[in-house]
Amino acid sequence: MAATSRAKKKARGKKSSSKGRKKTVARKKAPGKKKAAGKAQKKGAYSAKDISVLKGLEPVRMRPAMYIGGVDKNGLHHLVWEIVDNAIDEVINGHATTVEVTLDKDSSGIEVSDNGRGIPVDKHPETKRPALETILTTLHAGGKFDSGNYIHSGGLHGVGSSVVNALSKEMVARVKRDGKEYEQRYRRGKPKGDMKLVRKVKGRGTTIYFKPDIEIFRSTKFDTKRIRETLEARAYLHRGLKIIYRDRAKGVTDTFQFDDGIKAYLEKLVKERGFKPTHDFMFYLESEEEPRMEVALQWTDEPGEYIRSYVNGVYTRDGGTHEQGLRTGVVRAVRNYIDIHDLKPRGVSLTPDDLREGLSAVLSVYHLEPQFQGQTKEKLNNPEINSHVASAVGANLELYFNSNPTTAKAVVARAILASKARRASRDAVLQVKRKTAVSHRLNLPGKLADCESTRPAKSELFIVEGDSAGGSAKQARERKTQAILPLRGKVLNTEQATLAKVMENKELSDMLSALGCGMGASFNISQLRYHKIIILTDADSDGHHIMTLLLTFFYRYLPELIKEGFVYLGMPPLYRIDHRGKKYWAWSDEEKEEVIDQFDGKVSEDAVTRFKGLGEMSPHQLKETAMLPESRTLQRVFIDDPLETERVVSDLMGKDASARYKFVMEKAEEADDVDH
Repeated sequence: MAATSRAKKKARGKKSSSKGRKKTVARKKAPGKKKAAGKAQKKGAYSAKDISVLKGLEPVRMRPAMYIGGVDKNGLHHLVWEIVDNAIDEVINGHATTVEVTLDKDSSGIEVSDNGRGIPVDKHPETKRPALETILTTLHAGGKFDSGNYIHSGGLHGVGSSVVNALSKEMVARVKRDGKEYEQRYRRGKPKGDMKLVRKVKGRGTTIYFKPDIEIFRSTKFDTKRIRETLEARAYLHRGLKIIYRDRAKGVTDTFQFDDGIKAYLEKLVKERGFKPTHDFMFYLESEEEPRMEVALQWTDEPGEYIRSYVNGVYTRDGGTHEQGLRTGVVRAVRNYIDIHDLKPRGVSLTPDDLREGLSAVLSVYHLEPQFQGQTKEKLNNPEINSHVASAVGANLELYFNSNPTTAKAVVARAILASKARRASRDAVLQVKRKTAVSHRLNLPGKLADCESTRPAKSELFIVEGDSAGGSAKQARERKTQAILPLRGKVLNTEQATLAKVMENKELSDMLSALGCGMGASFNISQLRYHKIIILTDADSDGHHIMTLLLTFFYRYLPELIKEGFVYLGMPPLYRIDHRGKKYWAWSDEEKEEVIDQFDGKVSEDAVTRFKGLGEMSPHQLKETAMLPESRTLQRVFIDDPLETERVVSDLMGKDASARYKFVMEKAEEADDVDH
C-alpha cells in the first residue's frame, strides 16, 4: 500500500516547505495564458483571443497526468515502461533478442537499449526532419499505426516516446543502422541540435537515455526494486528474451531469461504469496489463433482469486475484457464438469465466486489493435477478446478435467468448501449487522461523535487513537461535516485472527457500525456514510503501529474502500518550533533541523516542543495542523503493486515470525534512530 498527498501543508518556514515538495512549474509556460486570463477578468469578455493553442509537446508538460496518469511514483516509472515496451516490441515481432536497462548511480537517470532494427533516421516526407526526431518530438507519430511494421505492439497511440521526451530534463537518443551510429540530444522535449553521425559501428539497435524533469515530478529517483521486478516479469512473458539490468546505484547486474515462460512465472508468484496448490497440476494453454493468447492457472488454498494479466507484454493492472473472458471460461468449465458428473451436493449453491475461489492465473494476450482505457494502458476494452478467451479456456479446461478426474474433483471440492465458508461468513456478518442496525442513527456506537451532515460525499470520519485524542478532536472538529470515533488500545491484528475473532472484536465492530457499509457478503458501498475515512494517530512508533493495524483490516476486509479512494492517513506534526513570535511545524526530525537551520541554529531548546501524542495538542493546534482542510496534510491510501502489497502484508503482519525477522534485519541499517 502506498499513499499520495491530497492537501497542502501549512507553511513551515521557507526551507522546510520547499525541500522535496517542488511543484509543476511547466504549467506557467502556457503561451498567452496569463495575459488572456487578465483581460477576461478585467472586462468580462470572452473571445478568440482568450483561446490558448498549445503546440508540439506543450500539452504534455501542461497536463502530464492525461498521458502518464500523474506525477507521483507511478507516473515517474510509467516513463520507463514506455521506453522498455518499445524495446520489447522489437522482440515480440522477431527483430531483437536482448534488452538492456541501466540505472544511474544517483537513481535519477536510466538508459534502455535493444538490438533491434533501430529507429529510422532518414528524413520524414512530411516533417522534412529525421524520422528519429519526428518520433521523439511529435505526438501521434510512430511506426505502429500500420500493422505491416509491428504485428503486435503494447500501444498504437504513437505518443509514448515523445511523452517521455517532453517530461525529461534531458534525453539522448542513439541509433545504430546500416553500419553507422547516429545521435541526437534533447532538453525538455526540444532538440538541442541536429541529429549527428557519430561513427561507423557494427551491429544495430536503439539506445534511449533520459532524466525525468524535477519541474514536473515530485521526485525523480527511480525505485530500483520496482524496476527489477517489472523487468523480471517482462522476461517471463517472452520466452527466450534476455533482459540485462545494471543497477549502478547498488553496483549489481541481473540477467533475466526464462525458457518456461509464464508457467515458471505462475509457479514463482504462488510460491512468493505463500499459498499451497490444491492439486499438483498446472493448466497451460497456448493458442496461435489471432488474437494470440497464453494462460497458466491452478487452484490454491488462497482466499479469493489472483489474476495477473498482460496485453502485448504490457501489465494491465485494472484487468479488462481479457480477464473477464478468463473468469467466464473457468466458471463454464468447472460448472459443466460438475453438472455432467453430478457432483454438486444437495443444499449447496455454487456461485461463480465459489468456483473461482483460490484461482491463481497468469494471462497474456497479443492483439493486433488493442484498445486500452487511457494512455497508461491499465485496462483492456476490446469486447471481442472476452468471448475469444472464454471459448478457448472453457473448452480446453473442460477437456483437461475430463482427462484428469482426480484433479477435477480436487477443484470441485475446493469450490464446495468455499461455498460453505462464504455462507458461514455471511451469517456471521449478518448477525453483527442485526446487532448494530447500521441503517439507524440511534443505533450507532455510543462513543461516535457523529457529524450533522447526511451526505456521504461531504462527510468525514476521523478514527483517532484513545479517548484523550478523541476529546481534543471533538472540540477541534467542524460539527457539520466531521465525525470522531476514538479507539481504545491496540487494534486486533486481523491478518492473524480468524473471521470469528474479527467479528467479535468490539473496536472493529464499532467501526463497521459507524461506516455503515457492512462487510463480506453483506458489503454495500452505497451505504457508506463517509467518503473520507481518516486514520489519525500519534506521530510516534505506537501511532504508526495502530495505523498499520487499521490499514491491514481495511486491506483484508474492506479493500473496496481503498480502491475507491475513501481511506486517508492524517499527518499530525511531530514538533512545534517557536521563534520570534511565530510558529513553525515539523513532521520529522529532518524537517525540525531544517527549520532551526533557517535561523542559524539560534533557537533555544525550550522553543522546541515535541508532541508525544495527539492528546498533548490543544484543540486549536489539532484543528490547525490535522483537521482543517485548508492547512492539514492528508495522504490517500492506494494499492500501488498488488503483488508487492500482498507480500508485505503477509510477511509483516502474518503468523510467520521468520519473515518479519528477515525484514527487520534487512532494514536495520536504514534505521538511524528508533522512536521508543
